[in-house]
Amino acid sequence: MQNLEKYFDLFDHARTSDKAMDELVSLFSEDIVFVLNGHKKTGIENWKLFVKKVFQENSDIKHMFEGWKSIEGTDLLETPWAVCGKRSSGTVFTQTGKDIAKLDAAGKISYLENIPDNTNMFEEYKK
Repeated sequence: MQNLEKYFDLFDHARTSDKAMDELVSLFSEDIVFVLNGHKKTGIENWKLFVKKVFQENSDIKHMFEGWKSIEGTDLLETPWAVCGKRSSGTVFTQTGKDIAKLDAAGKISYLENIPDNTNMFEEYKK
């Protein structure tokens, strides 16, 4: 669970810190499966490309989350989150949603599903 507790903070700091980026990537398994608003991707290289795209499109970003809790009857965890940011264009945004995650035997994040309240979020990441 420790890796999940670090995830949002490292994501925000990785935009400006190579050390934070390395730590962020180290939280995930090499064969990570991640789902962005229903669009599934696999592998750590695809994860890194996603993060890079987020940082290219946003000049600042800050996440808050309530805390990871087990989903009863499963090996999954979830947390509600909120994010605010400033796009590279200069406009600002807010978004809320929840993440669902699974950890592998080594404690690495092997599955991460982002379910934003705004169903149009991540449309540009489908490609």
